Amino acid sequence: MDYRRTLPLPQTFSHKIGYSQDSKYFKSFKSTFVKEFAPITSVSFSPSTPHRFAVTSATRVQIYTPRSQSVVKTISRFKDVARSGQIRSDGRLVVAGDDSGLVQVFDINSRAILRTFEDHKQPVHVTAFHPTEQTTVLSASDDCSVILHDIPTQTALHKFDEHSDYVRTAAFSPVSPYLLVSGSYDHSVKLWDTRMQQSAITMSTGGLPVESTCFLPGAESIASSSGPIVRIWDIMAGGRCRKAFSNHQKAVTSLCVDGDSKRLLTGSLDQMVKIYDLESLNVTHTMRFPAPVLSVAMSPDNINLAAGLSDGTLAIRRRQAKGVEVAEKIAEKEAMKSGLYEYMQEAHAVKPATQTSVRTEGNLAHDEFKIEPIRRLKLKEFDRYLKKFQYSEALDVTLSKKAAPTTLFALLLELINRNGLKQAVAGRDDVGLEPLVSTLVKWIVDPRFTDIAVTVASTIIEIYGDVAGQSELIDNLLNKLHKKVDDELNVQTDFMNARGALDMIFAQSTLR
Repeated sequence: MDYRRTLPLPQTFSHKIGYSQDSKYFKSFKSTFVKEFAPITSVSFSPSTPHRFAVTSATRVQIYTPRSQSVVKTISRFKDVARSGQIRSDGRLVVAGDDSGLVQVFDINSRAILRTFEDHKQPVHVTAFHPTEQTTVLSASDDCSVILHDIPTQTALHKFDEHSDYVRTAAFSPVSPYLLVSGSYDHSVKLWDTRMQQSAITMSTGGLPVESTCFLPGAESIASSSGPIVRIWDIMAGGRCRKAFSNHQKAVTSLCVDGDSKRLLTGSLDQMVKIYDLESLNVTHTMRFPAPVLSVAMSPDNINLAAGLSDGTLAIRRRQAKGVEVAEKIAEKEAMKSGLYEYMQEAHAVKPATQTSVRTEGNLAHDEFKIEPIRRLKLKEFDRYLKKFQYSEALDVTLSKKAAPTTLFALLLELINRNGLKQAVAGRDDVGLEPLVSTLVKWIVDPRFTDIAVTVASTIIEIYGDVAGQSELIDNLLNKLHKKVDDELNVQTDFMNARGALDMIFAQSTLR
């Protein structure tokens, strides 16, 4: 096992905090705003390149091209307000519902109506194509039903009507051809299996209407939003709520997963879109928009992000993808079509150069690559001492070179974790002990290092308490340390007294 380097402590309270990796990534997106005539209730990207996206607003669905961010097709053959326009995976058809209860399938080029489904009697808020069975369409309506339609025969294949209120969200599983999820204003999320006549799992949201749902990568979990709360449901555990979190101030209206299946995006009426890391479910970036967000979507290639706002603004954010990045994605998708084994074989095979075709590092063919030699881990001097269990020497070299406090206290924390702090501190005269005590005097009240500094100070007093008074230099430093700790305790006491007084004032003001 390789030696693991000692890393500096994070500068949690420093003013030099840099943006997170996700923040830098999303700040590279350039914004464009397009004004429509009505609230934009749905934005949906096509799974196939060039990833055109459908924007649903008022009585029309418009198809935008991402590169020029302009409208290439407008479909307006609706009797009422259009809802949930979506492009099929092959990019040839568009499906949308409307407030009259109709579900219509259009040819994207000619804009002709190919099929009309009249099974719903109230507004249809959700439509979607099946991800694998291209002749199946999903719809969900305010008549409390979820229906699967067959395009060739123009009939209803399945009808699920267990909901008791408006159904405003539904989605197919990206993995299983039989599973779909729906959310309703009856405060429930239901998982449906087309092989069963009733819902497979019902999940209660605790009295809040469900606005949006989506399957997470692997389709073993479902995300749903109810009010400002996002919940993660574990399907494999029978629909148990794995986590619930609320980082928005108002209702979350839209959920989606990015193209790399690493992030969850949430859009809300508080004018925010938040990005979550799917592993930790922590917020990694926040984007603010000029109006409440009704829908948000990310293109499969992670180049375009689109948000539909309540004031009719379409906010498009686009980053400039590198040519190498695009080529790698295309090559990977094409290679994977031939099978995983062949893809891995092609990716790692090295073709030997012939005598007539010798290539230098800067003149490699497209199917060749250079194998870099394994570089040895370069350790700092104190890490080399730690590796040899020479704790006192590691501390000496760090103190002598006046390392940054984050590095010094990271070393002290490593010594504490190794039970080597006493070994590192013991056996010193006043000259060898002075730099360490001076460091404690300087940093012991810094919240980043207080816990570590108190432990080190206690160890020094434990080891050298019997010889106290023999060195004027160390005695003066210990007195300074004692005074600094006393002053900090007095300040904290004053703060607590002030807080108590303010709490009493606020409590009295609420009674009036």
